[in-house]
Amino acid sequence: MPEKNSVEMLLELLQLVLPNLEELLDERYRVLRAIYFLQPIGRRALSDYLLTGERTVRNLVEELKQQGLLQTTPLGLITTKKGSDTLWLLKEYIEKIKGIENLEKLIAQRYNLKRTIIVSGDADKDLTAKKEMSAAAARVLEQELKNGMILAVSGGTTMAMVADSMDTFSEPKVVTVVPARGGLGEDVEKQANTVAAKMAKSLGGSYRLLHIPDVLEEELLKPLLTSSYINEVIDKIKHADILLHGIGTAEEMAGRRSLQPIFLKKIQDSKAVGEAFGYYFDAEGRIVHTTPSAGLRLEDLRNIAISIAVGGGVSKAEAIKAFLKLAPIDILVTDEGVARKLAE
Repeated sequence: MPEKNSVEMLLELLQLVLPNLEELLDERYRVLRAIYFLQPIGRRALSDYLLTGERTVRNLVEELKQQGLLQTTPLGLITTKKGSDTLWLLKEYIEKIKGIENLEKLIAQRYNLKRTIIVSGDADKDLTAKKEMSAAAARVLEQELKNGMILAVSGGTTMAMVADSMDTFSEPKVVTVVPARGGLGEDVEKQANTVAAKMAKSLGGSYRLLHIPDVLEEELLKPLLTSSYINEVIDKIKHADILLHGIGTAEEMAGRRSLQPIFLKKIQDSKAVGEAFGYYFDAEGRIVHTTPSAGLRLEDLRNIAISIAVGGGVSKAEAIKAFLKLAPIDILVTDEGVARKLAE
């Protein structure tokens, strides 16, 4: 049995002396975390978000302000530099108390991953969990990206949030960012092209776009593939050094792709649980339907050095678990809600 380190021994001692330590820490951590990711935010909005009485929130806020962790602005509460630093230190203690570090190791071993990163909470219920998950994915990119690399990214809400989290990079990266797939009929901000362009600007690199719809019938797709520009972009996509992508539920992605009723019935009858790169798959990771499109295909993943999957919320747990059986993933960034399901 491994020896306990000094941090674990200190936590045990504090919990012995202060039995309600975990509750006190978690209470303040939730307030600080919510303000950090949602700032600026008013007290009433904070109270509504935390589902906590205004008096309780007001008292906690005043305590944190007296400690120099928060300050009030005309637009609402924000964290100070000291508050931000304290949040990340407190995060380590909270995660140790919750056993998240051990959970990361368990999931990495069980699903043959090089690394698992888990943030507290459930993104289905907690916007701050989704924001922290996106920030964690951005930090992974900062660590893994090297000058001269090609980064391929998918679209979707989570990827758009990762792009928003990349304005804190300490140094520019001379990289090329490309969309992993064509565009879906959704908000422009969620399109893979938009995400790729935004990431490239945040990184200080360049980007190439793929001006093809993600869902296109074969007879319409073939003429487009004769374009030298499109072929050049697709070649870069298939030779990407790093892939960053999300994982969707089958129902969600069928809706985003506006699948024809015949295909919708097919994935429903085959009990598809998830989708990635145009492939719909069941709980065992078996492919049950494929949509024809340009861009990255499932078989291309084995040629990519580092594949990073990002997804959270208990509603996606089954899809993520199935995808881990289907495809080679190196790094998984997820939340506690999904992680607890993966560990079952």
